[in-house]
Amino acid sequence: ISDQKPLGCWSVKHGQILTCPVVCNFETHEYIAVHDDKVLRIWKNEDINLDKAFKATLSADVYRIHSLPLGGPVVLFRAGAVRTLDVLLEAPQQEIENVLSGETIRWSGAFMEGQQPVLIFTTEKDGEFFVYVQKPKLSSLHRYKLEPQESAKPLCFTAHITNQTVTLLCLYSNDSVYQVLIPLQQDAEEEEEEEEEEEEILSKSLLLNLSVSGAVLKGTSLVVLDKDHVAVLGSLAAPGKEPRECLTIWNTKFQTLQTSKELPLGTSGQLWCYEEKFFLIHGKVLTVILYKCETSSLAAAVGKLKDSQTPDVSLFLNWNTLEDEELVVSFQSQESVALKAESGMNLRSRRSTVGGGQPATLPVGQLLINFKNASNYVLENELKKLMARAPTPDLQATIGCVVTALTDRCKGNPKYYPQSFLQHIVETHELSYSLCPDLMAVALEKKDMPLLQMCLERFPDIPEEVTYTCLKAFLSMNEAHLQTLDVNVDSVICYIDVEVDDKEVKTEIVENGFGAEMEQDMCDSKMPEESHFRSGAESCPVGLHKAALLNAVLHSAYTETFLLPHLKNLPAQQAILFLRYLYYLYVKCSEKVNTTLPGIRSPTINQIMDWMCLLLDAQFTVMVMLPEAKELLSNLHKFVRAQVRFYSELNKIEGSLQELQRLNHLRESQTYSIEVLEII
Repeated sequence: ISDQKPLGCWSVKHGQILTCPVVCNFETHEYIAVHDDKVLRIWKNEDINLDKAFKATLSADVYRIHSLPLGGPVVLFRAGAVRTLDVLLEAPQQEIENVLSGETIRWSGAFMEGQQPVLIFTTEKDGEFFVYVQKPKLSSLHRYKLEPQESAKPLCFTAHITNQTVTLLCLYSNDSVYQVLIPLQQDAEEEEEEEEEEEEILSKSLLLNLSVSGAVLKGTSLVVLDKDHVAVLGSLAAPGKEPRECLTIWNTKFQTLQTSKELPLGTSGQLWCYEEKFFLIHGKVLTVILYKCETSSLAAAVGKLKDSQTPDVSLFLNWNTLEDEELVVSFQSQESVALKAESGMNLRSRRSTVGGGQPATLPVGQLLINFKNASNYVLENELKKLMARAPTPDLQATIGCVVTALTDRCKGNPKYYPQSFLQHIVETHELSYSLCPDLMAVALEKKDMPLLQMCLERFPDIPEEVTYTCLKAFLSMNEAHLQTLDVNVDSVICYIDVEVDDKEVKTEIVENGFGAEMEQDMCDSKMPEESHFRSGAESCPVGLHKAALLNAVLHSAYTETFLLPHLKNLPAQQAILFLRYLYYLYVKCSEKVNTTLPGIRSPTINQIMDWMCLLLDAQFTVMVMLPEAKELLSNLHKFVRAQVRFYSELNKIEGSLQELQRLNHLRESQTYSIEVLEII
């Protein structure tokens, strides 16, 4: 997610529906999915077509597949039966027993107890709730009835296993969290209970009231962080105020709210937790929040309640994608839950100080606040000192904050723009777009083409819309103005043909002792088509500096699905100019023996071909209608046709060339000889 690029995408056929979440088999590194309730699909990352993946049709509907790192995948059927994936694949059409009697599964979770997987799921029937605990490998199943609650019902469940005991947490509609303890039965006890077959009623105890200072949290999702902390996503309703969606963390040991964060763009109501990371949908963005739970203490809980308005230490936590106006969020110094946010793919970090003493070095957030109103000179000097600190694990995030502080100053003061400072930071530190999302927007506003070139070449996660905006800006720039800018031309200087005073100057690299003139003298038998279309692409259609900027765009990572809609909006004349340049690069690559252009960060043949295909897909209708594009499309067609013909001829003699190579290995090379081999 750090690059914000899809690494793989698989689709079912039209009319088919994925009916449960896809999981990963940790042992085989395969994906497992179920569509249309009964059809099981298993595939690997390198598989492209889901329709050709392994398929097994089961005899009963699947509710959920759970994958455990050491226990393998476990399949829970809607009828309440459980099978491990291995057992199920041995006979996909095996009969699946009906465990439930008119009940509907509401929640399920899988856990490891020792070497055995344990599956827990809750069901509902006529307003009554039941809990099932099953060990698939031991074929043991226990059913319990949940103690009813007057005028309230469970909204969601979560659980964890500690010391042979299942702790089931239930979020009820009366804004409370209840706890249910279920001891795991041992083998001897299980045999005895099979004879009794009496349904046990589980009693529950109140764990937490979701209210603070008169405000009540209407929870929608609940996850366990550790034995003393839970996270609840919901809507905080205060008297006389509009409800606000919040992510909250509670200390269950001392009944206190540890920290909360408002989510103004709204959520889907779902919260996931995996490997000390929260996952939630905020607006249209997947938000990932890293957290760390420290040992719970009474001092921390009391301190939080005693003086929540005037914390003595400001801890850095950047939530830029959540609240644009907020740079630093202050939390109590003794709080037991520390957060780091990677919000909307924006990696951020913060340090927490435990205890009442003032830290020796102020956190980054506090420093930025202190210098918010400082002069430009003082701000830059202090930021340079901050960057010169000894390397720390969160140095990259610190540099991102420095850039954010500078861009904020630029937006607030249009006359201020530290061009050289920003270029130095980007050139000397490994940054990403998500660390400083406003940097490229400011550079576009200031028309800082060298900085945009650096960002395109270095940032791995630039959104496609920004890439398109840069491309459009580069194509529209005046060539004379570009020559006055300090654009890096290392990617083009070794191969581009430039015109000076109407006289063409070629900077072509001679390969294998053959230059263009020698090749012309020795090879008079060129195909007429080839000589025609090569003449149309002899000189570069753009200047040296614009070509270097366009090469930076070619290097930028993108996803075709997201970039294509933007390219359709590219003005026709700019699209033709860009295609002419791509065609020029394509011809240049084809002239080389290894189809590789010389120079630093020169575009590859694959990048050129991908962008050419993408541009034609986006603009083909427009180009077909424009008279000025007719010759370009015709030349491109002829060149590609000649390339296909050439490689087709090579394929015909591939076998002979391989045999020749084999004979050379067998032949002794001590004596000098001349041999003539006839290729038939």
